[in-house]
Amino acid sequence: MNNIQISKNFKLKEFECSHGGSVVKLDSKLLEKLQLLRVKLNNPINITSGYRTLECNKRVGGSSNSYHMKGMAADIYSPGYTPTQIAKAAEEVGFTGIGTYSNFVHVDVRPNKYHFKGGY
Repeated sequence: MNNIQISKNFKLKEFECSHGGSVVKLDSKLLEKLQLLRVKLNNPINITSGYRTLECNKRVGGSSNSYHMKGMAADIYSPGYTPTQIAKAAEEVGFTGIGTYSNFVHVDVRPNKYHFKGGY
C-alpha cells in the first residue's frame, strides 16, 4: 500500500510509520525540501523515520510535540555523506529544524529555525 510516486525521487510508503499502519501525514513543504536536498546532493536520501503515530512516537522516545506526528519531519541519511554535510546542505535548501546525530540527520519544516544535538 502507499506505493505511490509523490515526487521525482520519493514514494509515499517511505514516509509510513515504521510500526504499522498505512495512514501517512505528510506536509507538502517537507516533501518539497527533501526533493530539493536530493537534487542538491545528487544522491539518494533514505528516510529512516517519517510520520509517526502517537504510540510509535512514545515507543521510540520521541518528544511529546514531535514534528514527526504532524508529518513535518523526517530522519534521513545519504550514503557517502556525513551527517554534518547533510545538515549543511539541508540548511541551504531551507529546512528550519535540523538535528545532527551520529548516523542520521533530523530535518523538519517548523515555523522557526532550530538546530539541536550539537548542531554542526
